[in-house]
Amino acid sequence: MSTSRGLQANVLGTFDSVVMAVAGSAPAYSLAATTAVLVGTVGLAAPAALLYCAIPMLGIAWAFSYLGRLDVNAGASYSWVGRAVHPFLGFLSGWALVVSATIFMVAGSLPAGSMTLSLFDPSLANDTALATVVGAAWFLVMLAVVLMGAKLTVHAQLVMSGIELTILLVFAVAALFKGGAVNHFSWSWLGFSHFDGVHGFAAGALIAAFYYWGWDVTSNLSEETRNSRKASGLAGLIGVVVVFVLFEVFTISVNVLLGADDIQDNSGNVLAVLGDTIWPGWGGKLLIVAVMLSTIATLETTLIQVTRSLFAMGRDRTMPAALGRSHPRWRTPSVALLVVGAVALTLFVAANALGSVGDILEDAVAAIGLQIAVYYGLAGLAVVIAYRKVLTRSAANFFFGGVWPLAGAVFMFWIFYESLGELSGTAIAIGIGGLATGLFPMLWYWRRGSAYYRPEPLDAARAEQNEREYGSQDPVYAGSAGDTIATDF
Repeated sequence: MSTSRGLQANVLGTFDSVVMAVAGSAPAYSLAATTAVLVGTVGLAAPAALLYCAIPMLGIAWAFSYLGRLDVNAGASYSWVGRAVHPFLGFLSGWALVVSATIFMVAGSLPAGSMTLSLFDPSLANDTALATVVGAAWFLVMLAVVLMGAKLTVHAQLVMSGIELTILLVFAVAALFKGGAVNHFSWSWLGFSHFDGVHGFAAGALIAAFYYWGWDVTSNLSEETRNSRKASGLAGLIGVVVVFVLFEVFTISVNVLLGADDIQDNSGNVLAVLGDTIWPGWGGKLLIVAVMLSTIATLETTLIQVTRSLFAMGRDRTMPAALGRSHPRWRTPSVALLVVGAVALTLFVAANALGSVGDILEDAVAAIGLQIAVYYGLAGLAVVIAYRKVLTRSAANFFFGGVWPLAGAVFMFWIFYESLGELSGTAIAIGIGGLATGLFPMLWYWRRGSAYYRPEPLDAARAEQNEREYGSQDPVYAGSAGDTIATDF
């Protein structure tokens, strides 16, 4: 049974949000599943791709932080872009997240199953059918955890991410003192010399964007977070910085300790090979545990993102209204969870026809990268429009609310355009085709007169005026109890 009541407010604190941001980017999973794809695309320039994607990604994180101060909404960029730029672009921004997260259910669940199997018998790790079954089982467990409330979700994350990060930190330190280098460290790995031209750089940056993706789950949880106007954005920024450090340390370690053949022959889990190299015997097993926990943890945060986005869409009547209902006891978007669960399980079955775990991951990562570039780029554009009247009030507003997010938006749109010529037909079909399917519900509910398509403009100057007139419980810019609007840092 579901009800139209909203989500449970004030459940999460700032520390909880930071944990969710780090878990959302899934450091161990991203390294294990994506390193081979990144190295195969840019070679020794993998650390540079992560570095030069991190800078604009922080600009997008600042955009989310500033926008979250004006509009506390589980739909996040879906709401912000719709109110600041245009409702059509807002819907497509939300749809891009929904589609990318749904694709990730396959891209994430298969490695979860593969990693679990490899703990018992490494020969089973590449059995796509068996990995699908085990991965689906993990997915259903996370579905149940997310259904039972944000507090239980965070408690589960604290355990899984705590163990994962402890293992990663131990191996990060060990890698610094490990001998037997295949390649000696070179500062050129952080420069541009190893990229194969502009197209090569763009393709690498698109993959790097997938590494970072997920920190913005804090914004989708804003309606359930205390003092969310500040806490959600701050947690996202901290999350990006933490995972950037981890990504760089391990990617440089891979360059130093593993050869190209080792990376490509173990494309499904490069971390396990790195672990065996650093600590023969137990090292690979421990990092497999880290990857497994990271994968399961990010399935949980991805479920949060897609279901909160669908909840906001259902509430706004831009998707079926039933999606905007919450469970009467746990106050979670139960209908959205059931729908996402059914769709994801169907995709698990279909994924078996696409090839091996590695093949599925390569196309999925590229397709998700295209969709990430769209909705992150639109958020970077939205904050500049929303804050345009107050950007000159201070240097902080001008830089963190204007220049840096705008640069991030331009970068995201640029890598989207440049990488199209480098991707496989399958990746483009999934990435662009998935976005195009959103035109049908968008036009259908627009024609039916959804109020979302007649938005109250998102304007920082007006928000400040409303704050003076109405206090913290602004009738337009509603948020959690105790929140206040701030347009200046």
